[in-house]
Amino acid sequence: MSTPNPAYGSSIDLLSIHTMRCLAMDAVQKANSGHPGTPVSLSPIVYNLYQNYLRYDPADAAWPDRDRFVLSVGHASLLLYSILHLTQVKQLPQHGPAGLPAVSLDDIKKFRQLGSKTPGHPESHLTTGVETTTGPLGQGVANSVGMAIAQKWLANYFNRPGFDIFTHRIYALCGDGCMMEGVSNEAGSLAGHLKLNNLCWIYDSNRITIEGSTSLTFTEDTAKRLEALGWNVLHVTDANDLTQLNKAIETFQKTTDKPTFVVANSVIAWGVPGKEGSHTAHGEPLGTKPIAEAKKLMGFDPEKTFEIPDGVYENFANGIGKRGKELSTAWHAKFAEYTKAYPELAKQLELLLKHELPEGWEKGIPAFSSEPTEDPKNPGVKKPAAISGREASGKVLNAVAKSVPWLIGGSADLAPSTKTLLTFEGAGNFQPGTPGGRNFHWGVREHAMGSIINGMALSGVRPYGAGFLIFSDYGRPPFRLASLMGISPIYVFTHDSIGVGEDGPTHQPIEQLSSLRAIPDLYVFRPGDANEVAESWKVLMKLSHNPALMVVSRQDMPILDRSKYAPASGAAKGGYVLADAPNGKPQVILIATGTEVGLAVEAYEKLKADGIAARVVSMPCTEVFDKQDEAYKESVLPKAVTARVAVEMASPMCWYKYVGTTGAVVGMKTFGASAPLKDLLKHFGFTVEKVVTAVKDLLK
Repeated sequence: MSTPNPAYGSSIDLLSIHTMRCLAMDAVQKANSGHPGTPVSLSPIVYNLYQNYLRYDPADAAWPDRDRFVLSVGHASLLLYSILHLTQVKQLPQHGPAGLPAVSLDDIKKFRQLGSKTPGHPESHLTTGVETTTGPLGQGVANSVGMAIAQKWLANYFNRPGFDIFTHRIYALCGDGCMMEGVSNEAGSLAGHLKLNNLCWIYDSNRITIEGSTSLTFTEDTAKRLEALGWNVLHVTDANDLTQLNKAIETFQKTTDKPTFVVANSVIAWGVPGKEGSHTAHGEPLGTKPIAEAKKLMGFDPEKTFEIPDGVYENFANGIGKRGKELSTAWHAKFAEYTKAYPELAKQLELLLKHELPEGWEKGIPAFSSEPTEDPKNPGVKKPAAISGREASGKVLNAVAKSVPWLIGGSADLAPSTKTLLTFEGAGNFQPGTPGGRNFHWGVREHAMGSIINGMALSGVRPYGAGFLIFSDYGRPPFRLASLMGISPIYVFTHDSIGVGEDGPTHQPIEQLSSLRAIPDLYVFRPGDANEVAESWKVLMKLSHNPALMVVSRQDMPILDRSKYAPASGAAKGGYVLADAPNGKPQVILIATGTEVGLAVEAYEKLKADGIAARVVSMPCTEVFDKQDEAYKESVLPKAVTARVAVEMASPMCWYKYVGTTGAVVGMKTFGASAPLKDLLKHFGFTVEKVVTAVKDLLK
């Protein structure tokens, strides 16, 4: 191990840093699993950031204006667990009994064990002080861009002269893996464009991955890439050098026109004989002998494990503990004055932080008439009322957004097609000079869009992102992580089926609906007419711990006559009886979503004319329906009726749990094709005749 020089800090600095290193080595060794090398090498960076710069109160981890630290290199989780323990961060009620240590020493000893607060990668829903769940590389830095965007928007909306309610900064620690993943480039590009001067990425340039040296695969000049993306690039030649680290952080804090990228050169497993600089130190225990030798060099007893030397807790208490308490106390006092001066804004902020909605937020949501309208192409001729899912959703979105000021978002360069532009007066565009704009232009960056809005949701606002359903494939990592974290961003996906028509199979989603419904706790809505769209928005807006997908059509859907069929309010339960047999005792049940609801209703009318008692069940959200009580589900899908046909222009996979082994699914078993919609519907069997035939075949 190199001999420490004065730039490496005081003796108590070194003792505290070495304590973090030893905790990481011991925890991985005890678990016989984990990533020890990076926590060992990066302990000086995390120590210095928390101890000397982070505006963070360990006793008030929910303080709204705290600085955010994102560990994008989630495999180095012990960096976070050790600093949360040593700074004595207090647990929030959502993670367990309030006031207890967020991470105790026993928790660190239980690293990677069942039920512990110290899983292999940090999870924000488990552990206080973990700002976002990281693991898949690149997601954390993209989340941090969302946090920086949210801070800008919140500051613009809530700050007033003399009352700087939101001033915090966002720091993210990333590595070579994060920089290789494309999502970081997408997110970094947008951050540069938006000139997010409140954002700092600290890049651990250790030139090691699991397979060996980065020279095997990664020889680009990352610093020049970020500079080209519009970032302020700084260099720290030795990650142990606190003087250089201080200068870099202070330069970031003074930068006013761009985000900052700090390249910190490190040696993985620094100070561990035989392991320094080795790729084997990345993802496997260091071994008892190398750990013992490293502890000797660091002045620790090699026979002891999980040792916290005298003075370390006190050092943190006198540093971040004291500074953080003073900052948060001053903020709360300022906010009390703010509440008196701006009571309406203060009330809105409290609602936002509690994930609640303003009173009367639903009042502007339109009801859609089923009365026939004049055909513009044939004056004097009436045509059935119909509107596309995307048009209806856009109208509802605008109505809701006018009542919920923190509902903000945009599309991945597809707003004219997804109808997700907020068009009411004052909505505006979020740009470097207009941070209060509510329309976001994500560019063609579907992967980063999902990750960025996760970061925004973690900051309290209610964000949405939009695109075509086929491109939801780009967003699967953030969808999954949002579900795991229990946050509630909204995704609007249009062009939901082979109804895309001439665009062809590359743009026609088939397997997406089933695969998205397979993600635990992700709510997928596919409403069957405009009024179901409105009801579905009412449900998803009330979600506070679940992400939601609104999946709507490009093509028109008939607006159902609710005097003839059941009220659309039934959609609030996820699935409901839309049309029933005259005696309420059907021979067959038709289940449908989206545009296929109209098809099922047509088939129902044909079956009724043929003397067959049928029921139509509209199922806009299977997740909501599955959470209803058994009595309700039985009333909609009685077990005695085994003749069931599900109709959806997608993979049939998810429907067999509803139709059973005796039922049938009219769905897609192949990819689509490029042709006009009417030809596709006939070719793939989405016709009244096909559905009626499927029913009659079952009843035989």
